[in-house]
Amino acid sequence: MRRLGPAAALCLTAASLSGCATSTHLGRSELSRVAGRTYVVVGASSGFGQGVALRLGQLRANVVLAARRTDLLEEVAAGVRAGGGQALVVTTDVADADQVERLADAAARRFGRIDVWMNIAGVGAVGRFWDVPVADYSRIVDVNLKGVIYGSHAALRRFLAQGSGTLVNMGSVESEVPLAYHATYAATKAGVLSLGRSLNEEIRHAGHRRTVRVATVMPWAVDTPFFRHTANYSGHADRMALMDGPEKVVQALVWVSLHPREELPVGWKAQMASTAHHLFPDMTEAISANIHRAQLKKGTPQPATAGSVHRPMAEGRTADGGIRARMKAEDAAARERTP
Repeated sequence: MRRLGPAAALCLTAASLSGCATSTHLGRSELSRVAGRTYVVVGASSGFGQGVALRLGQLRANVVLAARRTDLLEEVAAGVRAGGGQALVVTTDVADADQVERLADAAARRFGRIDVWMNIAGVGAVGRFWDVPVADYSRIVDVNLKGVIYGSHAALRRFLAQGSGTLVNMGSVESEVPLAYHATYAATKAGVLSLGRSLNEEIRHAGHRRTVRVATVMPWAVDTPFFRHTANYSGHADRMALMDGPEKVVQALVWVSLHPREELPVGWKAQMASTAHHLFPDMTEAISANIHRAQLKKGTPQPATAGSVHRPMAEGRTADGGIRARMKAEDAAARERTP
C-alpha cells in the first residue's frame, strides 16, 4: 500500500475531522425575512460587497452602500432598486472614523434603524515582507483593521441602544492560517477574528447575548477584483489555488445575517484549512507557503504596483474578478511553452 505524503495525510486527516461544512442555503420563507430590513454594506462597489448588495436588493431590503467610488456605487444602487429594494449611497473611506460615523447617521436618518452592518471593505499586498513599502502596510492596517473597528463601534452603539442588530465582519481563511507573502493582510484578518471574539464576550456581559450578535465570515480565496486591486511587489500577477466564486460568499453573507454565528468558514476548503491549522499549525503554514510561492511563479510577470491601496482604481467594477480565467490562460500558455 502506497504511503501518503505529509501534505496528503494532512488534508485527509483535516477533512475527516472537520466534517461537512456548514450549509448556508436559505429556503424561501427564510429569504422573505430580509425584506424591509436595513443593511449597511461597507465595501459595496465591487466584489462580494457588490454581490451581496445586489442580492439584498432582489430580496427587497433597504441597502446602504458605502465605498470610495461614488460613480460605481450609484450603478450598484440602480441595480438594488431594479431588484425591488431601496438604496442609499454614502461615499465613505472606512479608514476615516468621522466618515464612518456619518455613514451610520445617514443610514439611521433614512431608514430609521440599522438591522445589519457588514464590514466588507479590504485591501491587500503581496510580496516578500521587506519588499513592500511601509506606507502600503500602514494603509492596509487602516482599512482592514481600523476600518472594521470604526464600523463595529458605530454599529454596536446603535444596536445596543435599539436592543438588537447583527454585525458581520469580513475575515478570511487567513484569519486562522497566516499566509506567506500576505503577511500584513493576514495579520489584519487575524485581528478581525480576535475583535469579533472579544466583542461577543463583552456583549454577553452586557446582557444582550441573544439580541446583538457579531459574526466573522472567513472565506477561502475568492475570485473578485480584490486581486486586481492588491498592491503587488512579487514580480508576478497574484494567483491562488482552487479559488471560489463570489456567489458562495454572497450566499453565506445573507445566511449569516439571519443566522449569526461567531465564526463562519465558508465552504469545505476554508473549514478544512482551519481544522488542519488547529491540529498541525506549523505543517499547515509550511504547506500553504510552498503552494502560494509556486502559484506566484506561474503568474504573468508584472511591475510593482500599489494597486488600490491608497486611491481607487477604475478597473475591477464587478463582483467577479476574472482571476480564474486569467490563471487558466496563464496555465495554457505555460503548457504551450513546454517542449
